[in-house]
Amino acid sequence: MSHSEGHRTHRTGWLRAAVLGANDGIVSTASLVLGVAASGASTQAVLIAGVAGLVAGAMSMAAGEYVSVSTQADTERADLARESEELASNPSYEHEELTLIYIERGLDRSLASSVATQLMAHDALGAHARDELGISEVLTAKPVQAALASAATFAVGAALPLLVVLMIPSAALMLSLAGATLLFLALLGFLAAYAGGAPVLPSILRVSFWGALAMGLTTAVGTLFGVSG
Repeated sequence: MSHSEGHRTHRTGWLRAAVLGANDGIVSTASLVLGVAASGASTQAVLIAGVAGLVAGAMSMAAGEYVSVSTQADTERADLARESEELASNPSYEHEELTLIYIERGLDRSLASSVATQLMAHDALGAHARDELGISEVLTAKPVQAALASAATFAVGAALPLLVVLMIPSAALMLSLAGATLLFLALLGFLAAYAGGAPVLPSILRVSFWGALAMGLTTAVGTLFGVSG
């Protein structure tokens, strides 16, 4: 009998980067545009600031994700190299270590020892990577994938507030942009929750709250230090 379950843990790497990128793109660009608009700047200046924020933000997200995830990948490789050396130099100790892990998870010693023996005979390093170090193929760090996902989704997210700037007259820009941004964030929260199989409402409320807070603070700063003030 075939058995297929719809687990979504394999999506966590790119989904985290994608949601982070899109959220940052929407929030940072909308906040930047609102701050500049609140200062009394022209529509052209607001648009230029927004485009500059899109380009700079996308590159920053890509670089930040790549460096961060590469550091994680370096740590994983170092741990695996150390584990490989330990397996070669002291396999009996490593077998006992794996046995104790399985005992802690609920197996009796005899069964835990047997499981450890069979798994180490099949793939000793893989067994220790997964059960001792917590490194698996699903969760292994992928720097390029994370960087591309973050940069692309940041650019898409940042483009949404800029479309509002192009479409809405300057007199109604601030209220329209704030409302549209909250709508974009709610949609992002829904899509992120749906893709990850998580509850929708907490996700929507979470991204909307922090987006509203960011926009409120930058609008206040723009008003306080505005060129017309």
